[in-house]
Amino acid sequence: MTSPSVTTAPRIPEAVHRRRWAILGVLMLSLLIVVLDNSILNVAVKTISTPAPTGLGATQSELEWAINSYTLVFAGLLFSAGLLGDRVGRKKVLLGGLVVFGIGSALAAESGSPAQLIAFRAVMALGAAFVMPATLAVLMNVFEREEQPKAIGIWAGGVGLAIAIGPITGGLLLDHFWWGSVFLINVPIVIVAVALMLWLVPDSRDPNPGRIDPLGVVLSVVGLVLLVYGIIKGGELADFTDPTVLATTAAGLAVLVAFVVLEKRSDHPSIDVTHFRNKVFSAAIGVIALVFFALMGVTFFSVFYTQSVRGYSPLQTGLLMLPLAAAQMIFAPRARLVVDRFGIKATTTTAMLVITATLVAFATLDEDTPIWALEVVFFLMGTGMAHIMTPTSVVIMQALPREKAGSASALSNTFRQVGGALGIAVLGSVLSTSYRHGIEDRLGVLPAGLRETAGESIEATLGVAAGLGERGRVLVDPANEAFLHAMHVTALWGAGVALVGAVVVGLFLPGRPKATEDAAKDADLAGTAS
Repeated sequence: MTSPSVTTAPRIPEAVHRRRWAILGVLMLSLLIVVLDNSILNVAVKTISTPAPTGLGATQSELEWAINSYTLVFAGLLFSAGLLGDRVGRKKVLLGGLVVFGIGSALAAESGSPAQLIAFRAVMALGAAFVMPATLAVLMNVFEREEQPKAIGIWAGGVGLAIAIGPITGGLLLDHFWWGSVFLINVPIVIVAVALMLWLVPDSRDPNPGRIDPLGVVLSVVGLVLLVYGIIKGGELADFTDPTVLATTAAGLAVLVAFVVLEKRSDHPSIDVTHFRNKVFSAAIGVIALVFFALMGVTFFSVFYTQSVRGYSPLQTGLLMLPLAAAQMIFAPRARLVVDRFGIKATTTTAMLVITATLVAFATLDEDTPIWALEVVFFLMGTGMAHIMTPTSVVIMQALPREKAGSASALSNTFRQVGGALGIAVLGSVLSTSYRHGIEDRLGVLPAGLRETAGESIEATLGVAAGLGERGRVLVDPANEAFLHAMHVTALWGAGVALVGAVVVGLFLPGRPKATEDAAKDADLAGTAS
């Protein structure tokens, strides 16, 4: 249905075509700060959970909200941001989003409490929501269709670069400055990105843009916030049958159902549900959500494993995550070559099974596991991600006409952010519940008033133990043991989700197009003949 629209689209102006790679560089810089922020925060969560003056003394649930206030606002606004870019111009939306993101970063750096940090992270998300879909939409409008897979691969490799730079930058900053520096670093990057964008990037828009759907935006954000709040609260209480947890979760699901009904009936929906009639499109979107559900939850607990259990510094933790990022940087731009050879189905199914195996491997890590084993796990995880994100992004972006690139990008990023937010909420709650059950019998040595606080997380237990001096040392080993058991349980939950993703792509994504198969056979025959 969409191919005629794509093939009859006017060619890209020659002046734009000549500087397309420079434009891609600017887009990747804009993308860099959005992804960089979350990867830096992953290293900083332990420091932020430390009591003042070193950190903010944030509890595990407050840390989850510091991450999820960003991802939920980001996800809730992405589609409307994509439509606004289609309507008023992607360059204008990009510039505005970068400025808001920079202001939010400066405010977050000066937060005086966990509540302020949560609020200012939401402001950052407001800006980021306008940046992310616009970068991919501009890309689709400056590259011809035959170059788009290569450009998207390089764009995806930029995500790997951000994941590499983020933890190392965060570690360096935390070694020399206060925790707020991990947010303040965004400001100079924003200034450079805005200047380059004004100079290089052309504007583009959809000649027939959709209308903004404010009620749909409100319902989606409210529904997701209520659902995630209920899940996180259940983990915090270690009781998912608590009336508050049940009521909030049920209310969130009800609001999301109302959102879907509204979108089906609206003539200007936030999310065009008719796109999901295409099984290939739906499977590609779904697997992105499942991948980030599993991986965001794992990233959340892996920082506590390396810093709290293994005793590595923030900088060392950042360096330990290099193999994950390096694999993405190496393989994301080349994933299209694997797809050309073996097809989307075989490539992505194998990649999902690799990610499943790496999550199972997390369930075998202990306090004395050789650190090279963790490095191998991270490298394989990054390799799997690279061979999922690039092919599925190409499927999604080419499923709609070029004029709708903002909408396609927004849909992809919305489901990625929702998957990540739910992953942190669900797997974080599994981690919290498992840890509380594992440590509660050992907290009897503490005064009654400290037991509730000490049971919230390994950082809370170790913090209380440190405050008691020599008397608290008896809690260190039990805390590590309880955390490792909780990490193993959580990793297996993540592996189960990744396995579902492998089944989805195996069933619904296409294999190799016939033309590609014929070309591959000809190449094989030529190789045999020679």
